[in-house]
Amino acid sequence: MGAVVSCFTSICRTIGSILMAIVNGIGAILTAIISGIVSLFDIIISCLTCGRHTRSRRTHTTSTV
Repeated sequence: MGAVVSCFTSICRTIGSILMAIVNGIGAILTAIISGIVSLFDIIISCLTCGRHTRSRRTHTTSTV
């Protein structure tokens, strides 16, 4: 009887592991898609604003000797 219970618990753990792997895979795919969409919008906004929002202001210092 103990072997049947052990086998059943192993089957349940395996099914749980499979489901978690599927959920993690879907999460990774969604993260990649959302990251790609954000990058695309960043490129579009950069083109429309001539890159003004991403450029940092650099102060040009000149030294005289």
